[in-house]
Amino acid sequence: MSIWLQLEQAERGERHPLAEVLAAIPWNADGLITAIAQQHDSGEVLMLAWMNREALLETLTTGRVCYWSRSRQTLWRKGESSGHRQRLIEARLDCDGDAVLLRVDQQGPACHTGRPNCFYNAIRDDAVEVITAPPSQ
Repeated sequence: MSIWLQLEQAERGERHPLAEVLAAIPWNADGLITAIAQQHDSGEVLMLAWMNREALLETLTTGRVCYWSRSRQTLWRKGESSGHRQRLIEARLDCDGDAVLLRVDQQGPACHTGRPNCFYNAIRDDAVEVITAPPSQ
């Protein structure tokens, strides 16, 4: 029985070794998993990024969120240049292991545009409306 089926049928409080679960993650062809960052206290979805195994392990080990930059092909420690870091509160895998939810304490804006989160383009009727102002220059 796969680890994902075992977890699906597990009772509350049941535990499985992290190494076993990480080994079973269905990483995509590039060795990545989708990572969603959420503000831990408000529930606000901040951003979506990607993690490889190294980034996920570093995040779990240090408590400072690290992603994989697909454009730069390197580890990206959130806030290393902007100072807008994410401190990991809790990591959760979805039911089939192909996405990770990072409940974080965001320090400063999460988006590279300076907005609080990356989801400021609302699809409304037949248009896309910007619903969060850019930061003042």
